[in-house]
Amino acid sequence: MSQNSRFSGLLQHLLLTLRLNFRSRQAMIYGYLVPVFFLLAFGSVFRSDTPLLLHQMGQLLTISILGGACFGLPTALVAERERGVWRRYRLLPVSTGSLVTGTLVARLIIVGLAALLQIALARLIYGTPLPLHPVQAGAAFLLVASSFLGLGLLVAALADDVPAVQALGQCLFLPMIMIGGVGVPLAVLPLWAQRVAGFMPGRYAVDVLQRCWSEPQGLHGSGFSLAALAVIGAAAGSAGSSLFRWEAGRSIGRPARVWVAAALLSWIAVGLTAVLTGRLPPVLPEGAAYEAITDVQINTITYQDLPGDNEFVTPLAPPFKNPADRAAVDGFAAKLKTWAPAHLDDAGQSIRNLVGVAAIADVSQDSREGKIARVVFEQLQTDFDPDQLRRALAWILLCPDDGTVINNVPELGLRRHPPRVAIRSRSVLYAGKFLGRLVGKIRD
Repeated sequence: MSQNSRFSGLLQHLLLTLRLNFRSRQAMIYGYLVPVFFLLAFGSVFRSDTPLLLHQMGQLLTISILGGACFGLPTALVAERERGVWRRYRLLPVSTGSLVTGTLVARLIIVGLAALLQIALARLIYGTPLPLHPVQAGAAFLLVASSFLGLGLLVAALADDVPAVQALGQCLFLPMIMIGGVGVPLAVLPLWAQRVAGFMPGRYAVDVLQRCWSEPQGLHGSGFSLAALAVIGAAAGSAGSSLFRWEAGRSIGRPARVWVAAALLSWIAVGLTAVLTGRLPPVLPEGAAYEAITDVQINTITYQDLPGDNEFVTPLAPPFKNPADRAAVDGFAAKLKTWAPAHLDDAGQSIRNLVGVAAIADVSQDSREGKIARVVFEQLQTDFDPDQLRRALAWILLCPDDGTVINNVPELGLRRHPPRVAIRSRSVLYAGKFLGRLVGKIRD
């Protein structure tokens, strides 16, 4: 068979798969009706947000992909296998991989159309903005869909019939909807559920898609989420391909256990890596003030990845033992004591402003940066209640984008104007150093 004939045959298979999908009532329900239902439900639940649904598009698109992967793809494959379609496909002079790839491409098109339907309806009904980074959004969608379709291929390989697909699909769909950060936002889940979500691909799918929609930096900083999706999808896809069955009633035997264990191991490996590297901090409701920070959340904060006190980034001088040690910053300390932004009615914002001063000196590479950070830490301990200070520093760590950031303090003798994004990132590091000392996790 010539290359052109083989390509033409695969194209016909792709078109046939699409036609069969649009003739299936069940496929239409899971592929299009369910995503629209969730869109309308989210629009009702989050109706007070402005712009409406802007911060839920990552969840909604993940739901569309998840429905197509957990139910649409495996239902179609298993139903065709039961009718003997795939047994006939086996006689074709093309590889298994080509046929399965064609089926996955068809499903990718179907899921993509469902996502476009959601985006269009959200725009028309609620005025939801389009993504800030459309090209990145398209790339993220392809990665998420490919990862989840790998899971769907594994479900199809394990299920003996269509009812079994529904059972296995629900085992994936419901946990990710309820406690995986897909249907219910992470911010309203209890801490234990947020940790469990770190072992599920849904959390990372929502993260990468939402970044493309509403984050100015787009996918910058989402490397771990992207890698997690790639690992989980590759493991599931490899397992599904290896266990693929051409005929109904054929047992997959013991090898299934090994492949399923390998697929599940990828989830566990991703979750443990996230836990051990501190990538699962508590997620707080948007705009949560420092008073909402709990002791449980403070106790989950880790301090292993902080730069050393003598390193180039965020230096911190040791405690002053005599007046000579602090002579270079006496004038600065006097100005800081009367600095108005450090004495606002909002203690949390005052503390954020003070920590920001240390960050400004650091980013500006002031010759006194380490000693300025020490002066800031001393003033924080002097001016604020210890419990109040702990919560505010934890708030800076857990909610780095909350509050306002000052990057211009010539009244304190710091003349440079570093970017606010740099001040926020360095403030997180200094907040960690200060908080670690307050709670006894870092030796001063």
